[in-house]
Amino acid sequence: MTTTGTNDLGGFLRTRRERLTPDAAGIAPGLSHRRVPGLRREELAELAGVSVGYYTRLEQGASSSASPAVIDALAAALRLDRAEHEHLRILAAPGRPSPSRSRRSRLRPSVRDLLAAIPGTPAIVIDHRADVLGWNRLGHALLAGHLDADAPDAQIRPNIARMLFLDPHHRALHHDWSAKAQVTVAALHHASARHPADTALERRIGELASRSPEFARMWARRPVRICSYHVRELRHPLIGRVTLANETLTLPDDDQQIGLFHARPGTPDADALTLLAQSLDRRPAPESTPQKENTR
Repeated sequence: MTTTGTNDLGGFLRTRRERLTPDAAGIAPGLSHRRVPGLRREELAELAGVSVGYYTRLEQGASSSASPAVIDALAAALRLDRAEHEHLRILAAPGRPSPSRSRRSRLRPSVRDLLAAIPGTPAIVIDHRADVLGWNRLGHALLAGHLDADAPDAQIRPNIARMLFLDPHHRALHHDWSAKAQVTVAALHHASARHPADTALERRIGELASRSPEFARMWARRPVRICSYHVRELRHPLIGRVTLANETLTLPDDDQQIGLFHARPGTPDADALTLLAQSLDRRPAPESTPQKENTR
């Protein structure tokens, strides 16, 4: 299954054209029968002010780039939101130059020290492939207590997307699994557009698409969503149901993100995190020997 690097621009345009109804686009329904609810190519081309032939070449992959003016016109005609518009610009960039990102991401020692410096807040660091590069003790206990604490240092790292779709323990953690899954797939789509030469990312997406029909269906819809804040309701095996704010901070230059999970002070959710932290204090310190991910 081809997942990235082949007519991403055309595929994205097609999904958005098929999503937009004539009524939403301000087009009279007409008398002819429609086989699909979305716009026809000629209707979108007219709305965007381009020729039908040119738009067809874009959608079919015969043209892999378009001018900024055409992209802006298409975005307006398709009623794209800001994140989708930016995604379309990335896909249409001439040549889409990108250095290969297949090399293994590394966590800077200063970021590792930062994780340890916030022991009272669950924290995790991932790269653009959703590979876990590090977590503090509370972050590990909250999100992946069934995995070895040293797993991010292993040769095979935990991967948030892989855990979400293929690991039943992690899947059960999320009360609204579908919402979390869609955000994760959207993030991988965004990463794939920005790093088309990343073969490691392509292999990860291919594995998920072949092993999870749910992932394959979500991926085919080409979701795009960029959001740094969510409210997560988790069902934790030790502390029960807990609702936490999830803030995502992007690290400059490293293409990595820190995820922080926190609760409002004085709430039952904050008490639950305190209880989880206290349970860690009663456990023996983990061994430092790197372990492999056990979600295969």
